[in-house]
Amino acid sequence: MLAVPLSAWPAPERGRVVVARDPDRARAVAACLDALEFRACEGRDVALKANFNSDDAFPASTHPDTLAALIAALGARRAGVVTLAERSGMGDTRSVLDRTGAAEVARRAGGRVIILDEVGRPAWESFRAEHWPSGFHLARLFTEAPCAVQTMCCKTHRFGGHVTLALKNSIGLVAKRRPGDSHDYMQDLHRSPHQRAMIAEANLAWRPALNVMDALEAFVDGGPEAGTRAAPGVFLASDDRCALDAAAIALLRQHGMKGPAASGPIARTDQLARALALGIGAAPNTVDVVPASPAAGDVAKRLADALAQG
Repeated sequence: MLAVPLSAWPAPERGRVVVARDPDRARAVAACLDALEFRACEGRDVALKANFNSDDAFPASTHPDTLAALIAALGARRAGVVTLAERSGMGDTRSVLDRTGAAEVARRAGGRVIILDEVGRPAWESFRAEHWPSGFHLARLFTEAPCAVQTMCCKTHRFGGHVTLALKNSIGLVAKRRPGDSHDYMQDLHRSPHQRAMIAEANLAWRPALNVMDALEAFVDGGPEAGTRAAPGVFLASDDRCALDAAAIALLRQHGMKGPAASGPIARTDQLARALALGIGAAPNTVDVVPASPAAGDVAKRLADALAQG
């Protein structure tokens, strides 16, 4: 099959990010979905991408309580069967999902688990994009999902990504090698001076209806599997990956983030700049930041002020 050429989308005029401030993950996730009035998965099966690049504990990986809370919240909104799918970059995926407890959480909630390293060639859809020299392949489970959802952590990335937030989370859906193909597509990514642009381009291949970020704790330096910790104490959520990443960068900066994304206009940080040019989401200065409850009002105000600067 021929690879699908990816092109820019029409950019949304505005974006919205909601902020929940509650140490109880179940209450925080529910508050986010309530504030967004989220109903997109009602009556639809859900493809769920979390953050299991390694088996290191939160904030390196999705906290099991966040995963359980999100699956429960989707069920409460009449979603169909939830399928958690993953490809880990820093470990054997099946072992990672077992050791982090993710596989057990999903099964206990009545969901399915798919190890993307083990699926066959037909399970991948092929794409061409400007900065991917050999194209890339993204899991059809997500490109063809009736409803796609992702949850991610909030952290910096010392291996060239600068940050690993909503946009970067998509790379766990991209094949390292496709069955019958010896080419290493992750080498294309990690060896490229255009790595951050490539991350943004991969996001054109799928469109999650919901993005939920657990920022109760974060890495503000290092990452993705270990780093300097901070405790922002909030959850962020949006249907817009660019809006969410802009708010997360602002949040990380307010907690002492180091590295290339720590200064300058948020809209010009590399991943986000390319994603905005592709129309994937709204520009930071058009994003409304909404507290999910009065307790989050001060954080929402600080983030809104930061995003207003562009």
